[in-house]
Amino acid sequence: MILKLKPKKRSSPIGTPTSGGIQQHRKFIGAHVSASGGVENAPLNAREIGATAFALFTRNQRQWTSKPLTSENIDKFRKNCEELGFTADQILPHDSYLINLGHPVAENRDQSFQAFLDEMQRCEQLGLTLLNFHPGSHLNQISELECLTHIAHSVNRTLEKTTGVTAVIENTAGQGTNLGFRFEHLAEIIDQVEDKSRVGVCIDTCHTFAAGYDFRMEMDFALLMQRFDQIVGFKYLRAMHLNDAKKPFGSRVDRHESLGKGHIGLDAFKLIMKDQRLNGIPLILETPNPEIWPEEIELLRSYSK
Repeated sequence: MILKLKPKKRSSPIGTPTSGGIQQHRKFIGAHVSASGGVENAPLNAREIGATAFALFTRNQRQWTSKPLTSENIDKFRKNCEELGFTADQILPHDSYLINLGHPVAENRDQSFQAFLDEMQRCEQLGLTLLNFHPGSHLNQISELECLTHIAHSVNRTLEKTTGVTAVIENTAGQGTNLGFRFEHLAEIIDQVEDKSRVGVCIDTCHTFAAGYDFRMEMDFALLMQRFDQIVGFKYLRAMHLNDAKKPFGSRVDRHESLGKGHIGLDAFKLIMKDQRLNGIPLILETPNPEIWPEEIELLRSYSK
């Protein structure tokens, strides 16, 4: 059972900027913080590490069903975000790792759809406008195109039943049978989504590197951005995950590393932080050592000056 709120609360994103421009000139940097003890704790945890953006799970990411959000959870989350200056543009919730919208078996795909719908509805309740998700896997049972079509169909069904929340597709490393590791995969899903105003992309740097897209040098970075714009479109870029990579270039293995300690190196992150096109979106660390997140956030911030 999904807890429903009054329409006014569900349709009003938290801290929506009214000036229309100031936020777009800033880099919003943060990490995927814990929501242990209730979603209302996530903005407090983000503040503790000096973040100006954050990601969170709004439910247990390793279970198919979770308790509904209470009115107390929702009110405290909104209050904490507003008091700490976090707007909906700075928050990137992530869906459950169990969800596979491209599952080849209809019954399993519907289970994933129902869980994804619940995730989107939780975002509505919290006043959030983005939901990051991994596209899906064909499990070697159907073609890539059929899997991508299933993903787009599931997104269409979800958007029809919700309002105000954008489905943000995360590119993958291409590990196993996961799709989304090629920009063409992302473009195909978007092409089949009916409401293109409510679909976007999150680029994960580790995944991008592992999938075979190099951006360590200035020229390579420029070519990557050009390629993304040509195939997907910069207007769809809604967020980034900033992670170094434990495994070498083109490994197709998803293993995150702390910034500067992996195969990508710091120069690539300097280029990202200098790129004005990446202002105004959540830039989220998913690096493996939370103890140094404050230092990593400050390091990234220093590159943007």
